[in-house]
Amino acid sequence: MPDDTEITRRAMLPLMPAELELRIRAGESVWNTDEMRQEFDVLGFAAPFMAVRRKADGVKGSLMFTHSPRWYFGWQEDR
Repeated sequence: MPDDTEITRRAMLPLMPAELELRIRAGESVWNTDEMRQEFDVLGFAAPFMAVRRKADGVKGSLMFTHSPRWYFGWQEDR
């Protein structure tokens, strides 16, 4: 089955470090791999996005991530 989002997602990959920097400056939460695993269960991913479930309350949502170094950010609860 073709992935209609692949071209857009690939174009976003080089932008993720700058997006991370903006989120840090805005005071948003950022997690390293160990911290992310403590707080979330990973349900799936398609770089630069991943579907997660927050362990504290079972709420599903998404995160973005950078490749190297690996940082997770941009928590967005599913609606």
